[in-house]
Amino acid sequence: MNDESMISRVLKSVFFKKATGKAGKYARNSAQLLQLAKDVVGKLQKVGFSGNLSEFQTQVQLLIRMVRAYASGDYRALPWKSLISIVAVLVYFVSPIDLVPDFLPFIGITDDVALVLWLIKTMSSDIQKFSAWEKREKTINIG
Repeated sequence: MNDESMISRVLKSVFFKKATGKAGKYARNSAQLLQLAKDVVGKLQKVGFSGNLSEFQTQVQLLIRMVRAYASGDYRALPWKSLISIVAVLVYFVSPIDLVPDFLPFIGITDDVALVLWLIKTMSSDIQKFSAWEKREKTINIG
């Protein structure tokens, strides 16, 4: 199955629709956003993405930082629609029961990986803006 048909199936699935339905509730509640971020970190550690998937883990960590920055009120330049998309994908990511259940060895995370990579590609502009903001925030101005 190619990536496009996998993404199409995931986006149309009842599992992703449920995740999208939950996303608005999460996005309006900072504590739930922070818990979601914690759950995503837990799954990353449990699955242990390495090798070819280490870049995937880096991208998910960027999404986590975006969610945390939004939840803390430090970064509010993220459009609501983009926040909902990120949250929906992360809710789907942490759900053990989805289009391809996570308990299936090796193939259980293929839908999660495909969905996150699709999101990164789709939201490249918002991600670039956040990355630039994050770099500015970490820069110390002397004088």
